[in-house]
Order: sequence, then C-alpha cells, then structure tokens
Amino acid sequence: VQLQAFGGGLVQAGGFLRVSCVASGRTFRRRAMGWFRQAPGKEREFVAAIWWSTGTPFYTDSVKGRFTISRDNAKNTVHLQMNSLKPEDTAVYSCVGSETIIMSSIRIPGAYAYWGRGTQVTVSS
Repeated sequence: VQLQAFGGGLVQAGGFLRVSCVASGRTFRRRAMGWFRQAPGKEREFVAAIWWSTGTPFYTDSVKGRFTISRDNAKNTVHLQMNSLKPEDTAVYSCVGSETIIMSSIRIPGAYAYWGRGTQVTVSS
C-alpha cells in the first residue's frame, strides 16, 4: 500500500488549503486514515484522523473548528480541509493509514503501519 499526499503550499494567515491523500496498491482494508504534522525543531503531532467505516472524525484540540477531515471511499482518498490557518500550522503534513488500529490508539503514531511522504504547508503571518 502506498499513500500519496498532495495539495500543500504557501498561504497567508487566515487563508485555507486542502491536502489530500490517495491510497494505491493492493486492496487497502483501512480502519482509519489521518494526518500527522511536524514543524522544524518540534515533535511530530497528531492532527486529525477518520474512522473509515463510520466516518467518525478525530482532531487535536488546536485544529478543532478550523480543520475538517473527510473521506471518499470510491477514490480511496482522505481530505483535510484547513481553514483559518495560522502561522503555527506551518509544518510537513504526513498522511497515515492502518488496517489494524483500534480506536483508542488513533492519536498514536506507532499505531499506523502506512505513512506517505509529507507535503509542506506554510502559513505566512
């Protein structure tokens, strides 16, 4: 299974971007897909994830109300709509997926077996 993220870029504070991730390869019986981010000099951070069967979203507190994660089952794609972006949202955003994750571990990086190459999101002040 390969995860390919796209859609990052440069935007001014208050603006919006959408990053997306498409899964390819063998049949991917995902339980969850999501996003982590890492800013320079900082630890990797959970951003959002979606429980695939129900569409239940999970967010870190700092993005609640600004970011929306969604899925397109037919296209094997997960989207992250990011509104009201702040300079502190600047990071490399990596797409993740898992076939075996349990819901209580959805915010834990080690629970995801599949990681895509990150896409840079830069928010200027």
